[in-house]
Amino acid sequence: MKLRVCLGTCAVLFASMVFAQEQPKMSAEEKAQMEAMMKAVSPSEGHKKLAAFVGTWDAKVKMYPMQPGAPVQESTGVSESKWVLGGRWVQETFNGMFMGMPFSGIGYTGYDNIKKQYVGTWMDTMSTSVMTSAGGPTSDKTYEFKSSMDDPMSGKSMPVTSKMTVIDDNKHVMEMWAPAPDGKMAKMMEITYTRKKG
Repeated sequence: MKLRVCLGTCAVLFASMVFAQEQPKMSAEEKAQMEAMMKAVSPSEGHKKLAAFVGTWDAKVKMYPMQPGAPVQESTGVSESKWVLGGRWVQETFNGMFMGMPFSGIGYTGYDNIKKQYVGTWMDTMSTSVMTSAGGPTSDKTYEFKSSMDDPMSGKSMPVTSKMTVIDDNKHVMEMWAPAPDGKMAKMMEITYTRKKG
């Protein structure tokens, strides 16, 4: 048995030596390309800033009506956000109520090292389409995103603007604006996230 282990170890060492000898040396240009590629695919400072949104949060949702005088609809939910794919994306899973019905959604937010901007997707039980977004910081505590989503009434894509404000380590607020019936952008939603205790 000891002989087998010894022979196996020798075989592995021999193979690694041969493999190392067969690898061609990279030119300076190839080395620079490899370094640029590794930098582009690795989590960066932009990714680290997303840590503020990781955790389990109690969510208070306000839906603003498009019709003047109609009441604001309020509901609650729970959001769980965690790192996935080696710290490249924050995955948010949301569960709550919407218009008296159970509501679930899942989204991903990351930082595109090449485009130098934050990017995201959102999918939920109120749609069969995907909302995509891109944006960046407007201050140390705020981020603004431009998005597009399909309007179920018209069947066409419509612009959406959202803003994320970090109050502190335990609270952040997301606001969203979309076209009102008159075509002007109007606030349609606000979610206040408070870190769940315990």
